[in-house]
Amino acid sequence: MEKILVVDDELSMREFLEIMLKKSGYEVESVSDPEQAVLRVENDVFDLVITDILMPKMNGLELLRKIKELSPDTIVVMMTAFATTETAVEAMKEGAYDYITKPFKLDEIRMVIEKALEKKQLFRENVLLKQELKTRYNFGNIIGSSPEMLKVYELIQRVAETKTNILITGESGTGKELVAKAIHFNSVRRDRPFVTINCGAIPENLLESELFGHVKGSFTGAVSNKVGLFELADNGTVFLDEVGELTLALQVKILRVIQEKTFKRVGGTEDQRVDVRILAATNRELEEEVARGKFREDLYYRLNVIQIRLPPLRRRIEDIPILAQHFVEKYSRELGKEVIKISKEAMDVLARYHYPGNVRELENIVERSVALESSNVILPETLPPVVYKREKEPMALGDVTIPPEGLPLEKVVEDLERRLLFGALRKAGGVKKRAAKLLHLSFRSFRYRLEKYGIDLSEP
Repeated sequence: MEKILVVDDELSMREFLEIMLKKSGYEVESVSDPEQAVLRVENDVFDLVITDILMPKMNGLELLRKIKELSPDTIVVMMTAFATTETAVEAMKEGAYDYITKPFKLDEIRMVIEKALEKKQLFRENVLLKQELKTRYNFGNIIGSSPEMLKVYELIQRVAETKTNILITGESGTGKELVAKAIHFNSVRRDRPFVTINCGAIPENLLESELFGHVKGSFTGAVSNKVGLFELADNGTVFLDEVGELTLALQVKILRVIQEKTFKRVGGTEDQRVDVRILAATNRELEEEVARGKFREDLYYRLNVIQIRLPPLRRRIEDIPILAQHFVEKYSRELGKEVIKISKEAMDVLARYHYPGNVRELENIVERSVALESSNVILPETLPPVVYKREKEPMALGDVTIPPEGLPLEKVVEDLERRLLFGALRKAGGVKKRAAKLLHLSFRSFRYRLEKYGIDLSEP
């Protein structure tokens, strides 16, 4: 129930508004002077304050300023019998929601109050959404607060309730399946099946049967009818992991499911109808696969209606501490250990490592360290030797090799620049001006580069 405070030195007006508002289902209090109103706002939370402007001791504009200082979220509606354009404009500038002139009609005051409280409700919903976004640094086990990951969370929220097919891309170990699960379990299909199919892990001659089922006698070993994974997922979500591994023949069958929502079991003649949402993931560049004739263009566009690209861990190194601590807590529980954190020295080592295996590799490193650590803090000597191997210096051009398939130059250069920015900030203790000097940049140029990569640090 919304709570309203009425402030007016006229008893008849206070009583009138109290009666009218209580009949409308609101919880109402009234006071006769602004100083009492300030005390009530200090000690309670009101959704709406309706106050007169001309009152003894303190006028309504002064009261408005104090209310906004004490409770910025409280909506304030001003009323007076002596309205002027100047006072109206000043009230609105100070944060009043609206301005009503006495005498007013009953319908008029009701409409203003309803709209004011509707605005309050929208504000609450917006706050809840923002809080929800913050808590969803962990969609299942997706963790991180870097700008790149915040964009991923926002995109997950925006696409979850749609029926659209989604393509999730990124290197191995970046958490593509976790994103697929987050989309499913935040959608209207959350109570229906979520079925994962690893297209690269099942032998080609068995994959069609796994996907679509088979009828008895359709091939050697088919001793009974079998329901496929698409049927099991009816009204739910199918996650095609490593979809780039599908043969062209199976790609045709997947395309038919998407377009017609039907398929045939292996050896069967009857169409089976299903309603599934398809999420797909790949660590390949499917556009290049299409150009080489390895992946059907029509299927690519059916799957890639919306794409969520997960950044590699080396491009969001600010997430390493929160991820590492999460895995410490997870494996301490699972392994029955009392390890509570990672020492600063060990964390510095982890922050410098390149993680070719991404988040999955970091998790494995922490699991191993928790298992081996004899104290309650992970020390540098407990970390595996691999993290001490110095990554090849990007500046040493003689060490750079171009693979047969080539490499994306702009991405590599951006990656290097981003790593150097973070390296300078670490060396400068987070002080931006000092970090800029280390890179022989003007402070303005350094700040521009931070903004370019969405790096928002509070230090000067």
